[in-house]
Amino acid sequence: MGFNEFMTKLFGNKSQRDLKEIDPYVNKIKAIYPEIQRLSNDELRAKTDEIKQRIQDYVATENARVEELRKGIEEKELEERETIWAEVDVIEKSITEKMEVVLEESLPEVFSIMKETARRFTENEKVIVTANQFDRDLATKHDFVSIEDDKAIYLNHWKAGGNDIKWEMIHYDVQLFGGVVLHKGKIAEMATGEGKTLVATLPVFLNALTRKGVHVVTVNDYLSKRDSEWMGPLYMFHGLSVDCIDKHQPNSDARRAAYNADITFGTNNEFGFDYLRDNMAISPQDLVQRKHNYAIVDEVDSVLIDDARTPLIISGPIPKGDDQLFEEFRNNVEVVVNAQKNLCTKLLTEAKSKMLSEDSKVKEEGTLLLYRSFKGYPRNKALIKYLSEQGVKAAMLKTEEQYMAENMRNMHLVTDELFFVIDEKNNSIELTDKGIDLMTGNSDDPHFFVLPDITSELSQLDNMPGSETERQARKDEILANYAVKSERVHTINQLLKAYTLFEKDDEYVVMDNKVMIVDEQTGRIMEGRRYSDGLHQAIEAKERVKVEAATQTFATITLQNYFRMYHKLSGMTGTAETEAGELWNIYKLDVVVIPTNRPISRKDMNDRIYKTKREKYSAVIDEISSLIEAGRPVLVGTTSVEISELLSRMLTLRKIPHNVLNAKLHQREADIVAQAGQARTVTIATNMAGRGTDIKLSAEVKAAGGLAIIGTERHESRRVDRQLRGRAGRQGDPGSSVFYVSLEDDLMRLFASERIAGLMDKLGFKEGEVLEHNMLSKSVERAQKKVEENNFGIRKRLLEYDDVMNSQREVVYSRRRHALLGERIGIDVLNTIYDTSSAIVDQHEGDFESFKLELFKVFAMECPFTEDEFRSGKSDALTDKLFGAALKTFKRKMERLSEVANPVIKQVYENQGGMYENIMIPITDGKRMYNISCNLKEAYETECKAIVKSFQKSIVLHTIDEAWKEHLREMDELRHSVQNASYENKDPLLIYKLESYNLFKTMVDNMNRKTASILMRGQIPVREEPRQTQAEAEAAHAAAQRVAVQQAAPEKRQDMSKYRTQKDEIGGTTQPEERAEQRPQPKHEPVRVEKQVGRNDACPCGSGKKYKNCHGKGL
Repeated sequence: MGFNEFMTKLFGNKSQRDLKEIDPYVNKIKAIYPEIQRLSNDELRAKTDEIKQRIQDYVATENARVEELRKGIEEKELEERETIWAEVDVIEKSITEKMEVVLEESLPEVFSIMKETARRFTENEKVIVTANQFDRDLATKHDFVSIEDDKAIYLNHWKAGGNDIKWEMIHYDVQLFGGVVLHKGKIAEMATGEGKTLVATLPVFLNALTRKGVHVVTVNDYLSKRDSEWMGPLYMFHGLSVDCIDKHQPNSDARRAAYNADITFGTNNEFGFDYLRDNMAISPQDLVQRKHNYAIVDEVDSVLIDDARTPLIISGPIPKGDDQLFEEFRNNVEVVVNAQKNLCTKLLTEAKSKMLSEDSKVKEEGTLLLYRSFKGYPRNKALIKYLSEQGVKAAMLKTEEQYMAENMRNMHLVTDELFFVIDEKNNSIELTDKGIDLMTGNSDDPHFFVLPDITSELSQLDNMPGSETERQARKDEILANYAVKSERVHTINQLLKAYTLFEKDDEYVVMDNKVMIVDEQTGRIMEGRRYSDGLHQAIEAKERVKVEAATQTFATITLQNYFRMYHKLSGMTGTAETEAGELWNIYKLDVVVIPTNRPISRKDMNDRIYKTKREKYSAVIDEISSLIEAGRPVLVGTTSVEISELLSRMLTLRKIPHNVLNAKLHQREADIVAQAGQARTVTIATNMAGRGTDIKLSAEVKAAGGLAIIGTERHESRRVDRQLRGRAGRQGDPGSSVFYVSLEDDLMRLFASERIAGLMDKLGFKEGEVLEHNMLSKSVERAQKKVEENNFGIRKRLLEYDDVMNSQREVVYSRRRHALLGERIGIDVLNTIYDTSSAIVDQHEGDFESFKLELFKVFAMECPFTEDEFRSGKSDALTDKLFGAALKTFKRKMERLSEVANPVIKQVYENQGGMYENIMIPITDGKRMYNISCNLKEAYETECKAIVKSFQKSIVLHTIDEAWKEHLREMDELRHSVQNASYENKDPLLIYKLESYNLFKTMVDNMNRKTASILMRGQIPVREEPRQTQAEAEAAHAAAQRVAVQQAAPEKRQDMSKYRTQKDEIGGTTQPEERAEQRPQPKHEPVRVEKQVGRNDACPCGSGKKYKNCHGKGL
């Protein structure tokens, strides 16, 4: 017995330990359930209200203390406020922690209430309760609630996702297990058909009772809308509000109301984009999101693994964004690509004839030609077919070992004859000298497409004769030349990738004259998403459709960093166990495998391995024929549109009826998946198709053996294969699954075929024969593990880049939020003055004259100490003294601003207060006029302190936005430029971290100085008039004439339509980043027939009034 086996026997495996930890909770739920069952409908709802109150009472003292601290904060001096806000933050953190304690205590009761509610809706067509105002409001909007006298009648059937559904679900014990796991902030892995959506109702209901908001995150808007409508009535029955953000326009009152609901459904992208929009808002009215409290992510592996490194981007146009080189150099690249294809075809033909020779030397030349052809065009179908023949691949691999020896010293002998070299595993392409010569053609500059050695050129400058000015001019010329050539080489590289590594109808499709990316896992079209870094424009140039203009980033965050902001995060899926290590390392999320309600009876067979794809597909068609003769439905999983269509053509030739679900037909997904369980139905779909839907079987199909799953290729990720297998065997149904594999498949070709090819050669396998053994299936799984580890490494490194941006984002966005809401603006201004004082002292150490000039320039004040004090004083002491003097000046100027404005505001309010709600006050810093909007009544009551606060808010927001936008552009440029550091044997990530820190430090310093400069100079412009000796009242009137106060228009929502929401899509093993832009698309949605109430009809709320005088008032 091995050590691991001994430890498992002693302590149990992880699943057993997890279930042992959760068991006590489930036992408590079972113990209290009979007591809950005895309650009447009204008592059941009263019990929920009692628990809501108990939760609020548990933290009442802390909430009262926070309220008390917030009330008096505006009366305190600026220096005292920081301590108070620090105390508020500590108390709010303790409230969150105490909430978790009271939720844990209430869990058995709350889970029992939800289970009992589900039972009552299942067993009764009507659930009748005493109506309250919430019920009456619901009755005006939804058909499933009606009011009769003082009773509210809840029906057990309603519309969800455009279909009529009847509630027929009650929580099993295993679903109670899953609910506890989700509440504890872990991932529940549950098999297909085990009711993940129902499981989520338990922790969602429990955490929503805090009234702090629960977010249920789905992978697409169909599921978010469907689930909110499907599960919503159970929550609403207990007085909880439910909404879905995908039903409402971004940046609207309806979207904000959806976030203010107790339970909010939505897609991962929309939650992220709303966070970014909130951080571009120019008024508190534009904010939609609350604090990030608790989120449950459905299909958590898809969101937090596949999309983890996918930056969400809001961008806008940049000057000369249309000036791109893709179309200009397309013809040059086509010439080189066609020349390479012809050369590689010729090399393959020569290799084939030479490898047939008996002469070992000639044979060796043949394998060299074969290897050269492989390095030049590895996706050549004729080459792939030839490599599957007996002994061929083994001979080529032997040659590869020979040329890769001694650090690839002789590799140039292989590649010199080629125009470019493709490294398919690393997804990279490198032009050879021959390729550069061909591309340059008759150009005057032979180095037109060659990056100069900038390091050596810059080092030669030091020895160059001439003045410093001449050397600087030469340096600028070298750097400018490098920037131009860098852009040119980058364009060529992306075009080469587009032509050689990205195939139409595989990685992307062309529809409506646009290039659209196909999700490699679901096969769905990813609406609006774009490959980044110019790759999408390169593909557009290749396909001769319109090449879109480049854009500039205004706000960005990755999904990984967005979901890390939640106080508590959990998720559910059927396929997370294989990624458990990554989920723990990045998110600290533990994966708990929940046992199935009934044992799985699906038969998973060994992989069937063939030499060529042609043999494999023929065997698949034969297998489909025999299965439909047996009366079984068949689901065929593919990895691309191309394979789907190939199999469809083969089935059509055999006259076998079938449905196809791929990127070109994704609108029919729900219909096709619904029919997939019927006898003798053949459905061709991608491996991840039907996620979020179940294939239900009739008794006839179960008797015939259930649903048969046929995978036509192993995916590089094991969980995608598990997802396909999981479509069969739902709730103990019979079924089977088998994967057909060939040595020509991408996974096998790149990672697994050497050993298997050698084995086939030794055993003398002939064409058409199949290899099937448990050991071989494990060999394929090992290849998948290799790819998963590689992918994790790439993701982790890309996330390190994003972590640098994230730490900067947190600083900027928190400061921006303070400015927007205005609560902590005073402290931020105080810190700005201190940081600027410190920076000025450090910058001008020992240079008193320039120090004095900088003080005039930034603070508009005289130096508070003598030259001797400056030269002899320590840096910290000088900073403190300067800060004290600057703060005193700042307070004096703000008070002066209030004094000037006060008589004007007083006169306007007292004489015309009823006419104006908001007013516009002009304030200038001597260079520019700023029109500051302020509430007239608030300005009057605070003696114009509100105007000072509005001025500070406007200036801080303006400077942050300008600086951050410019910083994001510089960070984009830095990320691209640091990749060249690898040519100098330096780590690009390390350079990126150092340079980004310097850029951020510079940005913050410039931002602070600009903010301080404007605030210190801010004054209300007063028209110069002769002094008048009049009474005080008349003086106020005169001041009103001199200060140009005007009515401010009502606050409007920020227009976000000029910005694009984008998604940097990162696909494949090491595929380049892809940039997305989502535009509004016409969506195919089910037709909903809602209850229409006439204006003169009785209001459905039961008040007895006409609808127009009650809930229809103002409509």
